[in-house]
Amino acid sequence: MTQASAAATPPAQSLVNPDGTTNRIWLKEYVKGVAHDIDLNKYQSLNDYFDECVNKFRDRPGFVSIGTEMSNDLFERRVKAFAGFLQSKGVKKGDRVAIMLPNTLQYPITLFAVLRLGAVVVNVNPLYTARELQHTLKDSGAETIIVMETFAKTLEEAKSGTQLKTVVLTQIGDLLAEGWFNPKGWALNFVLRHVQKMVPAYSLPGAIWYREALAQGEKVALKPVKVHQQDLAFLQYTGGTTGVAKGAMLTHLNVLANCQQALAFAEGQLTGETETVVTLIPMYHIFSLTVNGLIFMALGGRNILIANPRDTKRVMMILKNEKFSGITGVNTLFASFLDDPAFAKLNFSKLKLSIAGGMALQRNVAERWKEVTKTSIVEGYGLTECSPIVTQAPVDISKEQPTFTGSIGVPIPSTEVRCRRDDGSWADIGEPGELCVRGPQVMKGYWQRPEETAKVLDSEGWLATGDVAVCDERGYFKIVDRKKDMILVSGFNVYPNEIEDVVASHPGVKECAAIGVPDPVAGERVKIVIVPRDPSLTKESVLEHCRKNMTGYKIPRIVEFRTTELPKSPVGKILRREIRDGK
Repeated sequence: MTQASAAATPPAQSLVNPDGTTNRIWLKEYVKGVAHDIDLNKYQSLNDYFDECVNKFRDRPGFVSIGTEMSNDLFERRVKAFAGFLQSKGVKKGDRVAIMLPNTLQYPITLFAVLRLGAVVVNVNPLYTARELQHTLKDSGAETIIVMETFAKTLEEAKSGTQLKTVVLTQIGDLLAEGWFNPKGWALNFVLRHVQKMVPAYSLPGAIWYREALAQGEKVALKPVKVHQQDLAFLQYTGGTTGVAKGAMLTHLNVLANCQQALAFAEGQLTGETETVVTLIPMYHIFSLTVNGLIFMALGGRNILIANPRDTKRVMMILKNEKFSGITGVNTLFASFLDDPAFAKLNFSKLKLSIAGGMALQRNVAERWKEVTKTSIVEGYGLTECSPIVTQAPVDISKEQPTFTGSIGVPIPSTEVRCRRDDGSWADIGEPGELCVRGPQVMKGYWQRPEETAKVLDSEGWLATGDVAVCDERGYFKIVDRKKDMILVSGFNVYPNEIEDVVASHPGVKECAAIGVPDPVAGERVKIVIVPRDPSLTKESVLEHCRKNMTGYKIPRIVEFRTTELPKSPVGKILRREIRDGK
């Protein structure tokens, strides 16, 4: 990246220098000591990063699940064992391996075992329906999947037509003891299966249990695999304008760069003591994966994994005996905690850093959080295609932080951000335009979709985000609109075309359109507007059809029926914007 400092001083109103380089006016907002750029040659792969973190903090607890701590030493041994098992099953460099797990000890072990082999992690939302899971497995070409038994029935229904050869099943309590004697885990597994009835009957012949896989792997001599910066590390599936989820290709360099960028930006903010971070967002989500799963490893962090953050009562039980120094989440989770009287009784004496991502932070939530915890929520901006962090509010914990700014902060080190006008030229400071990003964290492209890639990533490396933003004279950015039709529900992207495809497949629907409507809790909710083919079509019939084919957060919360056709363009395209405007 060409440094702005090497160019002539540009006019104050421009983000572009006379020589075409980016005028990084935000650098003067960095906290003292924060590097403007990172060393991209520090690591060759995430395996090097993992080895450094483990060797530095070997005796510290790395992850905590259901009250059970896993030291980094045990973490490393389990990673090597599971990598040995996968290698013995034929997993090799470049192969795609699907992980369908909530926040449990099995997730980070599996993650780094796959990366150790130079294979590609395909993160799967455990709440996917069979239709959604089948698409991801087919599109990625994954031949191996690790899945929580709770979701085995979904896999059974989705497996047909995929290339799956190896299925590894696990139960939530499997790793709550180091050896074979695991009474706590056995009891938990028994309750989930036989008391709470959370495991639907399934049939997956030939599946292997996780603990058995570890035992097999311990006996295998793991063959080293050379992994490089440009090798693919993740396929992170996200929606698109076509309504079909597509895999953002994130290389080892992309994710390593984002870790280094965030660590550089937090320089001096956290101490050498063990920092405890609460991981609420599932680690299959890129925000949680990078921020909680990877960045805090470099700080020797003790990571409390929350398997179900929506069970507020249980989360409060877990946290009541903890003194945590960091917590990350989305606006909706923070709001739900604040609504629980038990939250105010927690010990916040060690809390230094609260980070919101995934969706816009609301002022009332920020103000209530500050009142209860005495700390401010730091807001940033990112997206899957950027591994994910693009901007962040500078944090100096030695000083009082503003409670709420409405800003997404400034670009992190080694990152260029500009706003592009509709005509393709660059907008001036104070002028809205589509937010575009260039930096080492920007994805390689979309998996096997060159045309989709070309729509968002130009030849100069600028990624068009679809969000309209404005930059002020200090270099702080603010999102003012969304260019895409994408709907943001509690931090998760929901794409109208996918909703419309599902709803339109109902035999009683003639045409439909999905739009987002403001929601005080989730940010936005999905609304579906339908012109019925059958006058007897009911809301419940539509929702039942959706429940069978879509994850819960995608299901419309508002169903509206119309007797006249929806507004369309001259070529027959339904105009969602007009529908949003009440037409």
